[in-house]
Amino acid sequence: MALVPTFHPDTLHQFVIETCEALGSENREATLVADQLIGANLAGHDSHGVGMIPAYVMVAGAGKLHVNQHPEVVVDAGSLVVLDGKAGFGQVNGYETMELGIQRARENGAAITGLRNSSHIGRIGHWAEQCAAAGMASIHFVNVIGHPPLVAAYGGADASFSTNPVCAAVPGPDGKPAALLDMATSIIAQGKARVAHNKGVKVPDGSVLDPDGRLSDDPGVMFSDPRGALVAFGDHKGSGLAMMCDLLGAALLGGETAQPENARDGRIINNMLSIIIDPSATGDVDRFADEVAKYSAHITGSRLREGAESVLMPGMPEEAARKARADGFEVDPTTWGELRASAVRAGVAEERVTELLGPAE
Repeated sequence: MALVPTFHPDTLHQFVIETCEALGSENREATLVADQLIGANLAGHDSHGVGMIPAYVMVAGAGKLHVNQHPEVVVDAGSLVVLDGKAGFGQVNGYETMELGIQRARENGAAITGLRNSSHIGRIGHWAEQCAAAGMASIHFVNVIGHPPLVAAYGGADASFSTNPVCAAVPGPDGKPAALLDMATSIIAQGKARVAHNKGVKVPDGSVLDPDGRLSDDPGVMFSDPRGALVAFGDHKGSGLAMMCDLLGAALLGGETAQPENARDGRIINNMLSIIIDPSATGDVDRFADEVAKYSAHITGSRLREGAESVLMPGMPEEAARKARADGFEVDPTTWGELRASAVRAGVAEERVTELLGPAE
């Protein structure tokens, strides 16, 4: 059995920076990408971590991810702002869009931002954390386009839309979210299927459909030809939420939905509608914080059902993962090999790749 390499977060952070710089990114852009990808690994979400780099290199090489772009304001109605990401790195587009939204929320009590036509904006919880660090509550609706659909609508056998995530967060007193819900509207994200497929393990039974429309636990159906489909969570509930992400997170903003007249040319494009609220504008912010703290204690203090180890508030698993992974985390051998190859393809010298990731097997 092949050994699974373990890396310190700082090593992989530097690897991402140098790979992005080899693609032509300025250091600030490369650092924002590294901050978010490694932050996703540390939070336990390997599906949105360093393993995205091969896809970024491929899309950039095809001219469908444009380096050193900044989101452009195309609609400015005070508390409502829409920006075009110009297919630039989503880590820059997301960060700068949230910066503007936070500023407008401070001025107006609340703000709505729309980001359209951005390359992959990664783990959506990252943007809710940025808002929470500024003391803001936030809600985010996101769609994913540019590649063929991945998720079947409730009752359907064929993929009709993507994993379209929904995220919401409430700020805590220490700059961290008191609660953060960040979820794909499918039972598992496509990245989770990729990680499972690379590791050679199963996904939860019934979370994917094989090409014949039968429920399965084989992640390989998402990488076969013909391809299967992911299953929406909660049947009609997750399916309906995914549709609203396409309609509110994209169509409303002038972005593209998953309907087939829009290009499916290998891009990884996100559109995101964000609602950002300043709690101090809604009344007594100290009372709000006190109520949130007491509510959290009430939930986590619940009597456990049979077989359960704890009752958690949304965001607690990520905090636990950060503590457990602070000194290093595993990268499966398949992803490790893909990282090496993609960095070389981007223009990083093989000797430097070996220095950062170790020698090839």
